[in-house]
Amino acid sequence: MADLVGAVDHGTTTTRFMVFDQGGRVVASAQVEHRQILPRPGWVEHDPAEIWDNTVLVIEKVMADTGLTWRDLAALGVANQRETTVVWNRRTGRPYGNAVVWQDTRTDALVSTIAADDRGRLVRHRSGLPPATYFSAGKLRWILDNVPGVREDAAKGDAVFGTLDTWLLWNLTGGVDGGVHVTDVTNASRTMLMDLETLDWDEELLAVFGVPRSMLPEIRSSSVASGYGRTTGTGPLQGPVPLTAVLGDQQAAMVGQLCLAPGDAKNTYGTGNFLLLNTGTSLVRSDNGLLTTVCYRFGDQPPVYALEGSIAVTGSAVQWLRDQMGIIRDTAEIEALAREVPDTGGVCFVPAFSGLFAPYWRADARGAVVGLTRFSDRRHLARAALEAICHQSRDVAEAMEKDSGVRLNILKVDGGVTANDLCMQIQADLLGVPVSRPVVAETTALGAAYAAGLAVGHWASTADLHDNWHEGRRWLPGCSEEHRAAARDEWHRAVARTLNWVEM
Repeated sequence: MADLVGAVDHGTTTTRFMVFDQGGRVVASAQVEHRQILPRPGWVEHDPAEIWDNTVLVIEKVMADTGLTWRDLAALGVANQRETTVVWNRRTGRPYGNAVVWQDTRTDALVSTIAADDRGRLVRHRSGLPPATYFSAGKLRWILDNVPGVREDAAKGDAVFGTLDTWLLWNLTGGVDGGVHVTDVTNASRTMLMDLETLDWDEELLAVFGVPRSMLPEIRSSSVASGYGRTTGTGPLQGPVPLTAVLGDQQAAMVGQLCLAPGDAKNTYGTGNFLLLNTGTSLVRSDNGLLTTVCYRFGDQPPVYALEGSIAVTGSAVQWLRDQMGIIRDTAEIEALAREVPDTGGVCFVPAFSGLFAPYWRADARGAVVGLTRFSDRRHLARAALEAICHQSRDVAEAMEKDSGVRLNILKVDGGVTANDLCMQIQADLLGVPVSRPVVAETTALGAAYAAGLAVGHWASTADLHDNWHEGRRWLPGCSEEHRAAARDEWHRAVARTLNWVEM
């Protein structure tokens, strides 16, 4: 009898395959990085073919290392980096070019024009999102306008669009040989093309961005008993495993953290940071720079919504210190380096490499390091990078409190950066509330597995999952209110210096 559940967790920098048992414990895992393609300033791309090859690689590695077969898996879930846009030919299976990543800012002129008139108000109200380079619709419009043959092939029904979940699902279920062209409500809600109330593609939004409806995948619930399809015998699992769940990575983390009741919140620390607050079946519209998004939908149940604060650059700022600046050789080194100094020595680092996301939404901002003196060295910059991660999360938490009236009394955290104990202590200090990390910190894959398993009765209900959650570490705030206020004032002065850098 199949007693395990698998999850493909495709993120901005890596693709991972994980297998979980009934208790939510990790049975096996493998991951591999993919290239970050940076052809011009502000442009960020991924190779869809490389991502699919890596997905095959990590699945095959887990199955070979453990001796498991497809028969051991009751279901398979998928979690994915959101908003990243790929267009491919359904007849040949070949992408028309690289995927345009959520961090990419090449559409800034387009979305700024839309934001400035009545179309901007329509987009905000209907989709819950501000017109911004972050989301998929502008990227898809850019591909239609700039990649030869795409618009013509779309008119013939050959060119199709998807976020990375759709691309992976299509390949996992057969590709050119019958692959399904579908997405779920959480990913669709990140495109600026879906109506948050009807949970369907909206004709007026499609007209705003000039996108043919024929290119778009079918929208389904996040967890579906009948499934999205099955893996194929020629695929990496070598057999028909039901694909029963798809969620955008941050919504998957909400499920993995069991933030399933209104008022529950979590913050995921990865390439960027993403703080979500469950608002239940109530659609709460933000007045303070947050996003209204679908948190998840299980089967035919009403959708559950969330407020979200998305931060573009957090963990990727550490990667920048490693890859572009050579200040560290490995991302794990930053904690020890930052601990060598008691503070930043007045250095403040605002990593606005893709502009500033929530709650500012300033595409004209660019990264800055301020407060430098001859005393400053790489240790201060390393510590300033960690503080930047935490200040940006505090910005979002403040906006969330204003919108919802809910004040955090604890913050659940997950993601790779949470392995950095110093960063989590700084976060507790700047928030003034405890920070709690679960035993399984990579909750994105776990959430996809939970949603998949619930669909097939592997877990009878969400109540069965709560016994699986265990706290691994808690950090308590340890600084004075005066110190916190001074640090926040310095941060806000630094943010102000990043604005109006790019003429829009």
